[in-house]
Amino acid sequence: MTTDVGMPAILSPEEAERAVLLAAPRGYCAGVDRAVVTVEKALELYGAPVYVRKQIVHNKHVVADLESRGAVFVEEIAEVPHGATVVFSAHGVSPEVHRESAERELKTIDATCPLVTKVHHEAKRFAADDYDILLIGHEGHEEVEGTAGEAPDHIQLVQSPADVPGIVVRDPARVAWLSQTTLSVDETLETVAAIRERFPLLLDPPSDDICYATQNRQLAVKEISPGADLVIVVGSANSSNSVRLVEVALDAGALASYRIDDVSEIDEAWLDGVSTVSVTSGASVPEALVDGVLAYLSERGYPDARAVHSAEESLIFSLPKELRRDLKAAGRS
Repeated sequence: MTTDVGMPAILSPEEAERAVLLAAPRGYCAGVDRAVVTVEKALELYGAPVYVRKQIVHNKHVVADLESRGAVFVEEIAEVPHGATVVFSAHGVSPEVHRESAERELKTIDATCPLVTKVHHEAKRFAADDYDILLIGHEGHEEVEGTAGEAPDHIQLVQSPADVPGIVVRDPARVAWLSQTTLSVDETLETVAAIRERFPLLLDPPSDDICYATQNRQLAVKEISPGADLVIVVGSANSSNSVRLVEVALDAGALASYRIDDVSEIDEAWLDGVSTVSVTSGASVPEALVDGVLAYLSERGYPDARAVHSAEESLIFSLPKELRRDLKAAGRS
């Protein structure tokens, strides 16, 4: 159970004895919700199995639930039977994956988050204008691989300011930057500043690449972390935005912060001497997992959580066009 309060969170001396603060917004963003619903609708419409390239979103509980309904997760297109139905994950894919899918005559449903698709379009536009593109992100992340695949001859990865001295470009006057959408806003700006110091004519993308949900969840954590003895972040280890939330919490003043997949990973020793516990979740986390953490704290004598609102979210993305077309043909739109 939660009680809503405004921002910022201010505790009276009496309340400071024990308190649980709950970040708002948290959990599912519009892109994640769209991707998960896409797989659910595809299973209902086409029947199992429906193949999914990579994890549809980075949360092991979501993946396990969809597997129980008949989704089959694969790493590469070569693992999908000829002519089968395959969903591309929210993180996006490169043109090469589209080409391989066409060769295998697969029925493809592209659940790429529209905000990631926007970055892909920016990469193609910069490449068409013959810019060297510095992509800020994490090596091996599916989103980075998909974006880099749009213009591999023009894009080089920059993971941190430490990489900046080693950057080699053809023309310092024709350099642009893009970023993975789930990074820490502060760290990304630090990397951009270091790049701009080397290349003063650096061209910015037409709009901020860090997605609204990532920014909002980081802002919410900054509101609930000062004065917190412990910040618990619910999210999987391969979820970039969840891992970043732990870093943001510590930078914002939390004495301790841990990421957990679910309540079973809480170490009760974390609560020793802890008065204020703050709780949030990454953008691919079902709310039921957060409820489990709140119930755990309640069983140990902590009061009902109080939601601290830092932003409102109302964005909704429509389902992929391929799926909308088939749902309409089946009379299920």
